[in-house]
Amino acid sequence: MHATMRYYHGNPDLADQLAARADEIRSVIGAVSGFRAYYLVHLDDATVSITVCDEEAGTEESTRVAGEWIRENMPELAGSPPMVSSGTVTLSA
Repeated sequence: MHATMRYYHGNPDLADQLAARADEIRSVIGAVSGFRAYYLVHLDDATVSITVCDEEAGTEESTRVAGEWIRENMPELAGSPPMVSSGTVTLSA
């Protein structure tokens, strides 16, 4: 499995605004090949989204479609792009 984390620094309200459109988010991210899980985390000073897929290609695609969806549907929140980190899942409990 492979995971990608998108860190939107300085944009904690993004988590609440995305959660309010949960069905849309599920349909966009859930359509990615090899999709396993999606998490949205509201931090004090940021929003973090985490996507887990079978392969790296799936997580790369999830980052692409997430960015595209935000630009099209929430342009006022598109601001600066997130910091993206990804890697192989070594433990799942």
